[in-house]
Amino acid sequence: MGKLTGFMEYPREKMRKEPVFSRIKHFKEFIHPRTNDRVRTQAARCMDCGVPFCNNACPVNNLIPDFNNLVYESQWKSAYHSLISTNNFPEFTGRICPAPCEPACTVAIIDKPVAIKHIELSIIENAFKRGWVKPKIVTKRSNIKIAIIGSGPAGMAAADNLNIAGHNVVVFEKHPHFGGLLRYGIPDFKLDKSVIDRRINILKQEGIKFIANCTVDGAYIKEHIFSKFDLVCLCCGAEEQRELDIPGIKNLAGVHYAMEYLVGQNKSLHDKKKNVKPLINAHGKQVVVVGGGDTGADCVGTAIRQGAKSVTQVQLHKKQPLERYVTNPWPNWPKTFNNSSSHEEGCIREFSYLTKSVLGKNKIEALEVQKIIWPDNEIESGQRNYKLSGKTKSIACDLLISALGFRHTLHNGLVKDLDLALDGRGNLLVDNFRSNNSRIFAAGDMVDGANLVVTAIDSGRKMATMVNEHLASI
Repeated sequence: MGKLTGFMEYPREKMRKEPVFSRIKHFKEFIHPRTNDRVRTQAARCMDCGVPFCNNACPVNNLIPDFNNLVYESQWKSAYHSLISTNNFPEFTGRICPAPCEPACTVAIIDKPVAIKHIELSIIENAFKRGWVKPKIVTKRSNIKIAIIGSGPAGMAAADNLNIAGHNVVVFEKHPHFGGLLRYGIPDFKLDKSVIDRRINILKQEGIKFIANCTVDGAYIKEHIFSKFDLVCLCCGAEEQRELDIPGIKNLAGVHYAMEYLVGQNKSLHDKKKNVKPLINAHGKQVVVVGGGDTGADCVGTAIRQGAKSVTQVQLHKKQPLERYVTNPWPNWPKTFNNSSSHEEGCIREFSYLTKSVLGKNKIEALEVQKIIWPDNEIESGQRNYKLSGKTKSIACDLLISALGFRHTLHNGLVKDLDLALDGRGNLLVDNFRSNNSRIFAAGDMVDGANLVVTAIDSGRKMATMVNEHLASI
């Protein structure tokens, strides 16, 4: 695949980034693929390893060596067809996927891995630019009607595959615009919402019907959906947020959830023609983000663009090493230190701190944290195997954003009304994506818990397959 000696001849080259000083002045995308010739050089680094660990690490099992070789041979159209054979929306994953395929690349054993994400985004954007991405018009349809609740990545992927199979698909969305977490939870500087609109328009042309501003609960399904549709596919995500449960925080002004913060900012950008202001503005404030994950980093980048006076991110876990632990070998995901693009923009990162309390009578003034000590041995670290030290400190704070992730799908409303079974983690209990209600299937974060966009796409695809198998058996 590629050029057999390419990985020895060419260095890894990342996508081009707009400089920090200019990109923090706007919310537009600032990371873009390089020229096709330079992307071909990156594809040449694919080493024909024999056993492609990269596509095994990819949740949708992209045929990575295949499209790498096709790009190297300048067969861009064939590369596009190879890519979409496993991934419905590479324009999303090429932008926001953390690319678990890359650390699993065989080249990564001795050098920096092939820039797979760079190549993927180049393929799909070339395809759009050259007019190869066209609606797949279905000529023969079944009499089956399927309702999909939720227009996030899982719902969109399921709708796409079920529509291609010839069924009549309608997607219901509670928000005014489609895309779910893609639209409302991910900042525009990582995923411009015109990219979502472009794909939604194609899906509509293919015959999928989208209905917005429709909150679907159990009563609505019983009274309206079941009478008109044969099956229901739930793709509502995991929206029950973890609480920052520390003394003094209840009813304190200036304390918000990450999704509350990000959704408000995204809505303001979407409705900028109406001059809608973000619900929570960090301008001139001392911002503290609690939580060290991707969502926390998104809050950091958003606060910086809003003009925060300072941004500090506090996380429980220790700062990871620059190299893998012996207990964390290739091709597993590396537990190594990583600075996201948001961290590059000016953020104080505080590792190994436990949040203890907040200061302030009516409005938050500071966050009290305590230093914790983790074992040096990675095996002994565990999830909560730390010791408290006597060191505490106070971090000045006007705006506290809790980015501790999600517990599970919401239980009130739809799940409770339909008496749907739950697993031990509070997610929807399914058997081959089928719930305890014979007419209801489910996929995505409702079933798996909060996860990657690419994992949700894979889940939606697999649910569509199981729905088709179920329909073929009756």
